[in-house]
Amino acid sequence: MTERTPLLHYRLAASVNEAEVRPPPAGQAVEQPPGTSRQRSAQQRQPQKLSVFFGVVIPTLLSMFSVVVFLRIGFVVGQAGLCQGIAMFLVAYFIICMTVLSVCAISTNGALDAGGAYYMISRALGPEFGGSIGIMFFLANVCGCALFVLGLVEAVVATFGIPEDGVVLSASQVLPSGYWYSLLYATAIALLCLLVCLVGAHIYAKATFLIFLVVMVVLGTIFISFFAVGPRTITLPSSSSPTPNLTGPAFPTTANFTGFKLETLLGNLWAEYTVDYTTGTMMTFATVFAVMFNGCTGIMAGSNMSGELKNPSYSIPRGTITAVIFTFIIYNLLCVLVACSCDRVLLQRDYSFLRDINIWHPLVTIGVYCSTLSAAMSNLIGASRILYALARDDLFGKVLSPAKKTSHSGNPWASVLISWFLVQLVLFSGKLNTIASIVTIFFLLVYAAVDVACLALEWASAPNFRPTFRYFTWHTCVLGIVGCAVMMFLINAIYASASIAFMLLLLLLIHYLSPTSSWGYISQALIFHQVRKYLLMLDVRKDHVKFWRPQILLMVSNPRSSVGLITFINDIKKSGLYVLGHVQLGDLNTLPSDPLQSQYDSWLSLVDHLNIKAFVNLTLADSVRHGIQHLLFISGLGGMRPNTLVLGFYDDSFPRDMLIDPSMSTIQCLDHSDPSPPFDQNPPLFHFSPLRVSSERQDCGEFGDGKALGPQEYVAVIADAMKMLKNVVLARYFNGFDRSEFLSPSFFSPGKRAVYVDVWPVNLLRPDSSSYVDTCSLFLLQLACVLNMVRAWRKAKLRLFLCVEEGQSVRGSEEKLGQLLKELRIKAQVYPVPWDQQVALHWQRQGERVQKPQSPDASAEEKERAEEEEEEEYVNSFPSNATRLSDNYLLAVNQLILTTAQPAPAVRFLYLPRPPADTRRYATYLRQLELLTQDLGPTLLIHGVTPVITTDL
Repeated sequence: MTERTPLLHYRLAASVNEAEVRPPPAGQAVEQPPGTSRQRSAQQRQPQKLSVFFGVVIPTLLSMFSVVVFLRIGFVVGQAGLCQGIAMFLVAYFIICMTVLSVCAISTNGALDAGGAYYMISRALGPEFGGSIGIMFFLANVCGCALFVLGLVEAVVATFGIPEDGVVLSASQVLPSGYWYSLLYATAIALLCLLVCLVGAHIYAKATFLIFLVVMVVLGTIFISFFAVGPRTITLPSSSSPTPNLTGPAFPTTANFTGFKLETLLGNLWAEYTVDYTTGTMMTFATVFAVMFNGCTGIMAGSNMSGELKNPSYSIPRGTITAVIFTFIIYNLLCVLVACSCDRVLLQRDYSFLRDINIWHPLVTIGVYCSTLSAAMSNLIGASRILYALARDDLFGKVLSPAKKTSHSGNPWASVLISWFLVQLVLFSGKLNTIASIVTIFFLLVYAAVDVACLALEWASAPNFRPTFRYFTWHTCVLGIVGCAVMMFLINAIYASASIAFMLLLLLLIHYLSPTSSWGYISQALIFHQVRKYLLMLDVRKDHVKFWRPQILLMVSNPRSSVGLITFINDIKKSGLYVLGHVQLGDLNTLPSDPLQSQYDSWLSLVDHLNIKAFVNLTLADSVRHGIQHLLFISGLGGMRPNTLVLGFYDDSFPRDMLIDPSMSTIQCLDHSDPSPPFDQNPPLFHFSPLRVSSERQDCGEFGDGKALGPQEYVAVIADAMKMLKNVVLARYFNGFDRSEFLSPSFFSPGKRAVYVDVWPVNLLRPDSSSYVDTCSLFLLQLACVLNMVRAWRKAKLRLFLCVEEGQSVRGSEEKLGQLLKELRIKAQVYPVPWDQQVALHWQRQGERVQKPQSPDASAEEKERAEEEEEEEYVNSFPSNATRLSDNYLLAVNQLILTTAQPAPAVRFLYLPRPPADTRRYATYLRQLELLTQDLGPTLLIHGVTPVITTDL
């Protein structure tokens, strides 16, 4: 529904506009609703929107004609010849036609606002690309305006300027010439453009219409002159004389207009590159193409007026295509006529020759002035609209905030002034051909970005990309991108590389500094498209143990007390899937809406705040156990599904809120009498429920959330996960875990103790089984190795503890385990640990249970029943002797771990046995785990159910 809003708004706005301009039926009184007078006055202030012809066709035609049609047609044919000249136009128009197709597609996919190409790209590709390309397009229009102003100055000086040698050939040559005088004339012309643009777009539209009429008349007379004017000799400009540092024959001072002759055509057929008499530089295909391409860069003139168009989606495609076809025909006709009737010397040494062969000389001069002035105004007003759109989108913060100011009629006068100031700076370059390459590369970069935007929308297969203009495919977009890129580097590789680098710098700047926008990010659509494709290719039937990686579902009751665990588990995921799961108790049938939808923002903000790479999956269930079952069943897609469940330990430790204000970070569990802390302690970013404490043991702890989960259900969750072939990890004492305490750079400096990670790969609840090579033990080793491979933990040392009894070969067991580690490519130090005393406590308890005295008065049936119960207890427990473990044994093993591992490690990895088959023993099982891990510090109890490691290559 939200995605349709802009289009719906556009249609509603169109219908409202139609209703506003539709006259009432004759004789019918018009009802005046409240506020009509205010609305009428507002409408009077708002200018009427422009049509296709006035808003798109005329600005595009004049921008594309501009300097090239009157001042550089002879330059192109004279330097490149007719064949290469037409080839240049074909290449240029091929590139812009591919871009025009993309512009038409994007512009017909929804409502357009002010900003033209910038608006299209930013709303299609997102703020990063949109903002960076917007700045490049703004600079392209600024430089383009300066280029056309300099072209006009060149024409004025050629007509009215006093030659540098002081020889005045005409009474009209009254203006002094030179660099500073040319700059003065350019400044005056730029001020004239500024005044017109400050008045508003409609004055500009009226002015351009008059200019359009003049240009069409002049073009008509030029075509007539080729047929009506006879052969004549034309005096070349005096600046065409050879410069002192040039050797060779002197250039002629006159040239011929021969009329239509085959000899003239053959002489102009092929390329003959020479020195440009205005700049003194040698011309090449690339430099000539750069100048010529400026005659094609006006295709965005109509798009830049998108904010002033009556119906942009309708006007831009039709007006732009019409202007492109018309200009292409005119350019090629002029090339052929010029090549058939003018000497090569005339074309190379006099850029204003069309004036001398016209039936009325001043007419061409007027056409040059009008077309270049119109193109300059078009670029200036286009630059101001782009800058205004950039400022309004706040992509650059307060830097562009002055450009937001507008007049009562909506004209962004501040943007016009800023654009004019930058144009004035560019005018110091002095020569048209000097900045032609820069302008061309900027425009080519923008055209390539438009093609990229259309290509991305097409490849993303977004359902809402439904342009009414369908004469494009992804092939046309790719051809446009390749054509723009190739021509950029052919024109000037240095300028092209610098402009791309500058654009990428702007992209990074916007990415890190600008606020999140609501326009949509094409990158997300493309990523979705590719991820779906690759997920379908990720076949679970092709899984191999060599490429196993942890894919973890971490159950979090309240993130406030689980920050340490969340960040630690992020370290052991090894580029695997990491999902934060949460269960909220409730029944959707009794609720008005899903309560989880409003919580996702807080969870995702937590992921950003902790700088972890994790997904969030929340579920609603009638119990925590059922909720975890749901998440284990549904989390992930295809081959990316959790294979390991991580739970916080169920104990009575006090939780600590790690998301409150830093000054309050030492506060422990909040008192139950004041269940909600002051609101100002909670950052507004997170809206998780506060921690609570009561006399109930399950009210505090890493996993418990009040009375939501009991010990019986907690162990049942562990058993469920193992039945579903999921590895299980229980994390204890991670409530206040802070990895920076262990992994800060100063910790590894000389004089500081090393960081250790301890692994006890034996089932400590089964002293009769000391195997180190079962699936669970290997899983412990794998997770410890994965942690050690993480960059932050790379300097930590793995310690592997080998529990041995009297009579066992310590040396043999150590060598055997060392060989296994070598085959597994795990670097760890093995420490043999004798535990005869602890094992003796275990077997002592077994003997007591076996020799359990029975009452002599008991009947034979009672004795038999007692034996059956004991046998049932023995059979239903797994491991069989786990229920017979004494507290003394567990505490002794706990002390063994504490005293043996010195200095204390950062984290311990212990073997987690399976829960007993008899659910009545769940509480005993949980108590045994609690005693075993008492006061051990951050500890992971791990049980693996699937092979995860191999010695094969």
